[in-house]
Amino acid sequence: MIVIDNTVISDDIADHFFVCELSKCKGACCVEGDLGAPLEQDELALLEEVYPHVKPYLNKKGIEAIEKNGLYEQDLDGDYVTTTVNGKECAYAIYDKKGILKCGIEQAFLDGKINFRKPISCYLYPIRVTKYDHFDALNYDRWHICNPACHNGRELGVPIYKFLKDPLITKYGSAWYEELVNKIENQ
Repeated sequence: MIVIDNTVISDDIADHFFVCELSKCKGACCVEGDLGAPLEQDELALLEEVYPHVKPYLNKKGIEAIEKNGLYEQDLDGDYVTTTVNGKECAYAIYDKKGILKCGIEQAFLDGKINFRKPISCYLYPIRVTKYDHFDALNYDRWHICNPACHNGRELGVPIYKFLKDPLITKYGSAWYEELVNKIENQ
């Protein structure tokens, strides 16, 4: 376990390897599961702000789900998640020409239409952040649909914390990330 400021990081994030291989999984994380992607409180307003720019990227079913249920939904615990299409596919998911699911929010970001890349829970995956009163717990979320990413990461020698450098910096800052790298590499 690694402790930095108000975060507790599982050793798995240093010890396990991961590099997404979309050609194998086809973006299954955008469609598998019971709920949409977890959202942070400040992301709710961001979704409201960017939706007019994201909407042109979305497919008809996604737009219909958002118009019916809203930009986000509340789960049974009272937490917010992205809206889904019939309880499966994220309403913001889009298919590319190769049939791979990607994020419509992220595509609008990459095209320079908005400044919000995508929900941090998606950007940080396979790390899941659990918020407690005085700290965040960062854990590796093992999911069978990501087995190709684990294999790819092992082959390339890329541990989770290196694969997720940019999202970790987005969430916790450069100094935090440098301290994480220092603690892992100098143990």
